[in-house]
Amino acid sequence: QAQFVESGGGLVQPGGSLRLSCAASRSIFTIYVMGWYHQAPGKQRELVAGITVGGNTNYADSVKGRFLISRDNAKNRVYLQMNSLKPEDTGVYYCNKDPPWVGSWGQGAQVTVSS
Repeated sequence: QAQFVESGGGLVQPGGSLRLSCAASRSIFTIYVMGWYHQAPGKQRELVAGITVGGNTNYADSVKGRFLISRDNAKNRVYLQMNSLKPEDTGVYYCNKDPPWVGSWGQGAQVTVSS
């Protein structure tokens, strides 16, 4: 397994942008799919973006066209560029492999979209 540390969250107005970063405790080169998960207040955590080691991506319908996931295998990092943010994007964002390692959830990055 690995440990993940998320950063880059904050308060942003609707329509704004944020870039989240995830640092892994070990090489992610052998992790086929890395993902970003979103947990909205009072709701279950859900996968919103995934990326394979080769760079193929997939997105939840709710973020498609607005979010962009990327990974740097050499630096053991995964990123999430979040554009055109909406209030419903509010919540805590976590990175983990897909499917996730249960013991590897970090503290997450809090994102609040509000005017």
